[in-house]
Amino acid sequence: MSDSYGLFKTVTLSYDDAVAAVTEALKSQGFGVLTTIDVKATLRKKLDVDFKPYVILGACNPRLAYRALQSENDIGLLLPCNVIVYDNQDGTSTVGILDPEKMMGFVGNPALEPIAAEARSLLQNALAQLDG
Repeated sequence: MSDSYGLFKTVTLSYDDAVAAVTEALKSQGFGVLTTIDVKATLRKKLDVDFKPYVILGACNPRLAYRALQSENDIGLLLPCNVIVYDNQDGTSTVGILDPEKMMGFVGNPALEPIAAEARSLLQNALAQLDG
């Protein structure tokens, strides 16, 4: 885990329960899940390898996305916000959320700073709702 680009929390939930819980927590903060990539299934299908349960969720807060797009037309390259959930195979799961302040920071557009800060705060709220 790297705190350099993500916000992380280990939860005492099964993988399936963690995916459901983070989806609901994101929803409570105005984020919808637009995409779901089942990494385990994809690696099995494409490479015929086993991997632990791992999902990448593409989360979007439409209001914040619209504001960001108004400030920076090409910001869509960094949308939606990726959220990962994986099974630690010890009865816990890890939830990680890409830190929007880190990602927007390298764009160099000061108009994105308050949007990224608000997104980060909402995403931290979603993480805080998960049982630790």
